[in-house]
Amino acid sequence: MLFPLFSILLLSSCAKQVEKAPIIFYPPPPDQPKLQFLTSISSETDLDIQTASFENFLLGPDISFSVIGRPYDVASSRGKIYVIDRQSGSILITDLVEKKFLEMRTDRLGVLQTPSGIWVSDDDIKYVADLTRRQVIVFDADNNFKKTYGSKEIFNKPVDVAVYKNRIYVCDMDKGQIFVLDKDSGELILTIGKKGVNAGELNRPTHITVDSTGNIFVNDAFNFRVQQFDTEGKFVKIFGFHGSQMGGMARTKGVDIDRDGHLYVADAAFERVQIFNREGQLLLFFGGPGTGPGNLILPAGIHIDYENVAFFEKFADKDFKLQYLLYVCNMSGPNKINVYGFGEWTGEEQ
Repeated sequence: MLFPLFSILLLSSCAKQVEKAPIIFYPPPPDQPKLQFLTSISSETDLDIQTASFENFLLGPDISFSVIGRPYDVASSRGKIYVIDRQSGSILITDLVEKKFLEMRTDRLGVLQTPSGIWVSDDDIKYVADLTRRQVIVFDADNNFKKTYGSKEIFNKPVDVAVYKNRIYVCDMDKGQIFVLDKDSGELILTIGKKGVNAGELNRPTHITVDSTGNIFVNDAFNFRVQQFDTEGKFVKIFGFHGSQMGGMARTKGVDIDRDGHLYVADAAFERVQIFNREGQLLLFFGGPGTGPGNLILPAGIHIDYENVAFFEKFADKDFKLQYLLYVCNMSGPNKINVYGFGEWTGEEQ
């Protein structure tokens, strides 16, 4: 973790100039690259970003707001990256347009106690699953409290949330179920899964995502797999298996789906991200343990971002045309949010 000295923060009037990371492609040459590691975000200096004011330097008595502690989940909207930081118990915002690195202030009805999962809609509405409140708390585009979903009567341990059209999907780790709520009324309209090991059953699920057609993908952590359900909660498919070989899973965490239907799965045991096609075949893996560029240490939440490519093009190789980004949270080590770019090689053959 990067903890800049307080005295240096006071004396410095501008953020340090960031050097480009070494060029790392996946797969490596001589294969044509599909993905490039671009950079890591750990503090406001990593993207030439400064905090907005003096009071934003301190997180508690000793820790700076300008530093990410233990990121667990990540999401984005146009011009912004949102990170749930389990060290500070708050949501940290990287504003790529205004070049500010801030904490999202919450109080009164919107106060966060133990935020765990975050989903951000296209219109910048934030849905946050809170373990202690046993609710999903919603904030508008200006980060003002809007409403809550659920209660202690419904949820035991809501660890993650996803939204599709008029439905809110809440992943409950303790109950081993997905609760589907109506966005307008907040009423429970469907329950998906139950505790167990068979297809369609869940054991300590931790992360959830929904694709553009309403298919639901759940990290079934203690069954060492990811399961797919349709919009009505019917079981569709299993991705992965328990094992150390490629395609195997051991301590899965974050999941996400790109626009082509490829499934991305982070694994904190193997410290890598694996990409599967719609049929469950492994296409590519990247990361690996270590503190070097592109490596991962206890990866957790992941998120695909199509909106903010322009802010990261300066890190890409001149012959690699970026199409979208992938953020990966590292809960340990010096590099907190790894940023990868997926794209097309436009230069000579490798």
